Amino acid sequence: MGAGAKIIGGLILILIGLGLFMDSVIPIIGTGVQWVSNFIIVLTGIIPILLIIIGLFIVWLEIDELKVQRELEREEQARKTEKKKNNKK
Repeated sequence: MGAGAKIIGGLILILIGLGLFMDSVIPIIGTGVQWVSNFIIVLTGIIPILLIIIGLFIVWLEIDELKVQRELEREEQARKTEKKKNNKK
């Protein structure tokens, strides 16, 4: 599928989505589904989960960074003690 076809497909999806949102504000199609209120309900349900996931990711990254820093400090201390041993010989 070419780039042009993908762009056209994306634009069609955007128009369908906008049409469904507009149908909830001004009933044109008359599906009877309140898309905007349903979207807000889903959004309010997703926000806490996203905050938990983002928080867990940040904690994981920071713990990993602390582990890497400790390992680098250990390696640096090992090099210093090795240099001292080599200098004494």
